[in-house]
Amino acid sequence: MVAHTEPLGASMNAKILGSGPTTVVLAHGFGGDQSVWDKIVPSLVQSNCQVLVFDWAFSGATEAVPSLYDPARHASYDGFASDLVSLLEEMMVKSVVFVGHSMSGMIGCLASIKRPQLFQRLVLLCASPRYVNTDDFQGGFEDSDVEKLISSMESDYAAWATGFSGLVVDPNHPASADKFCKCLLLMRPEVAIPLAKTIFYSDHRDILGDVTVPCQIVHATNDIVVPNSVALYMQTHIGAGKSTLEMMEIDGHFPQMTAPGQLIAVLRSLLPGASGGLAVGHIGAGARCAVEL
Repeated sequence: MVAHTEPLGASMNAKILGSGPTTVVLAHGFGGDQSVWDKIVPSLVQSNCQVLVFDWAFSGATEAVPSLYDPARHASYDGFASDLVSLLEEMMVKSVVFVGHSMSGMIGCLASIKRPQLFQRLVLLCASPRYVNTDDFQGGFEDSDVEKLISSMESDYAAWATGFSGLVVDPNHPASADKFCKCLLLMRPEVAIPLAKTIFYSDHRDILGDVTVPCQIVHATNDIVVPNSVALYMQTHIGAGKSTLEMMEIDGHFPQMTAPGQLIAVLRSLLPGASGGLAVGHIGAGARCAVEL
């Protein structure tokens, strides 16, 4: 076990921007850092709320990674969920709107089970409880796909990062793909590779029914990482009556980078005092279509 004595907020580059009655917490996914939220933070700050951004222990932007990242503690999402709870308590924020992208969606679910009083709502952005297919679940990947991905990372991490970023980010946004690639390259391979194994071989379907905090599932209709069936599965299995689903008609796994205006519209609808309510449907270039399920 790695000893870590520095305040988590400092080690995780945490900062609170803006002010207001609601705190929105933005949690990035694998390979990223808090800069992936740069296009939406200003609008959220202008929406009369405070925004908490930070870098996970695995991020290359976290200078304290060698002491903060613990291969044993962070071999499961539970270690990250405990970090999140400790960070929120240290930063003295509660009843937050937590936006968890990709792997952070399930981390937020776990943290909300540990400390539900810290969370007002979870926004699960392109998240998934499981990435590998089974007979009764389509996670998007076969075992052989994951084996090839891990093998590519192990043989030439830099080449893999370049290729992977081009696949998961909407190809119509090369600048965003390049930005994500640079984030990936900042990660140490000895951190990135075991973490990728943890992500792709994890299965958190059994915790969905234990989530009591209201959830907004936000999904991209053409996400190469997480198929649409996963979003529908989560809506069905998260605690009865606790989840709604928003499908955004966009490509890629990173709406916050490639479709920030659409994502901001979704998030603003969740903030106290905002108009629009909790719609369920699709957001495209035009108006949103609300459908009650």
